[in-house]
Amino acid sequence: MKLQLYVPDGRYEPWIEGFAEALPEATCVTWDDSRGEAADYAVVWRPPVEMLRGRTDLKAVFNLGAGVDGILSLRDEDPQALPAGVPIVRLDDAGMAAQMAEYVTSAVLRYFRRLDDYAAQAQAGKWKFLKPHRRADFTVGVMGIGTLGTHIARTLAGFGFPVRGWSRTARAVEGVVGFHGDAGRAPFLDGLRVLVNVLPLTPQTENILNGELFGKLAQGAYVINVARGQHLVEADLLAAVQAGQVAGATLDVFRTEPLPAGHPFWQEPRITITPHISALTLREDSIAQIAGKIRALRAGQPIEGVVDLQRGY
Repeated sequence: MKLQLYVPDGRYEPWIEGFAEALPEATCVTWDDSRGEAADYAVVWRPPVEMLRGRTDLKAVFNLGAGVDGILSLRDEDPQALPAGVPIVRLDDAGMAAQMAEYVTSAVLRYFRRLDDYAAQAQAGKWKFLKPHRRADFTVGVMGIGTLGTHIARTLAGFGFPVRGWSRTARAVEGVVGFHGDAGRAPFLDGLRVLVNVLPLTPQTENILNGELFGKLAQGAYVINVARGQHLVEADLLAAVQAGQVAGATLDVFRTEPLPAGHPFWQEPRITITPHISALTLREDSIAQIAGKIRALRAGQPIEGVVDLQRGY
């Protein structure tokens, strides 16, 4: 059994060593060293289009992340880029859900306790009490109730916040008021104090964070985006922040990464910027999950995380 590996940074050794330990019956090779050779499984992150095109040898392609837009977008370069009939499998969690819940919860608590406002006062040398928010009035909405979004919503509910969730189809999460579909989006957004975006990036969700959506939130709401930069219309967010409709935003993802030095987000103190670190792929957890799924496939068992190519997630 052969695994063919591709990661853009070229740091293959830890992955090869990890698979040798977790899946000793497999031989793990890099794509650079084995172009043109057959393999049973591909393990990739943002592979070049020529790696997968026309591959009839592969039994599955494992994506080293929960988001699959980087691999599905290969079809924009070549409609035949993905091998026909070969399942694309994403990571279900692999330690990312806990990390993302920590990141989002810390941002929500920062806004709830007005720590950004106090930091601004400190910079100005001002000592002043600010009226605290009421928890019961500080409703948080999570867009995207998949594995990551569900964990985020449950964590926030555990802190006592009123939490809403929105997804394409109905999802029941304990402690979370659920909304779904186009009909459920407006009531989901109505009056939210914090909006958290964890949606997959698809043609239907691109640019979903726009001026029209911001106008449905409570005046002075907060926006947290940990999904993809292409979800956000950047000019609309800047306008909403400057108009006071959005009091602040925490952004971990951007249309262009790294965020260019001259980008206006750098000059807006009410926008917090982090370099796509809300949920890092943990190598050991990822390898263990992929090894388990390969063993399940070889035993003829079903696995979780198979991507619906039409829906895009």
